[in-house]
Amino acid sequence: MALSISSVGTVPSAIASAQTGDAVAATVLKKSLAVQEQTAMQLLQALPQPTASSATQATGSLGNSINVFA
Repeated sequence: MALSISSVGTVPSAIASAQTGDAVAATVLKKSLAVQEQTAMQLLQALPQPTASSATQATGSLGNSINVFA
């Protein structure tokens, strides 16, 4: 493979193009993560809040043991 002087000029432009592509990909990733974070927060806020009666049921004995002799 022979190297020529004319191909030397394309190396810096190829490196700059790759760096620009990496920067664009990182920006798109950051924006995508921000959108996912907002969506997750909206979903969490949409969950119903526990009531006082459901809180007392959760502290009872129901569901705290497993019958292994079934």
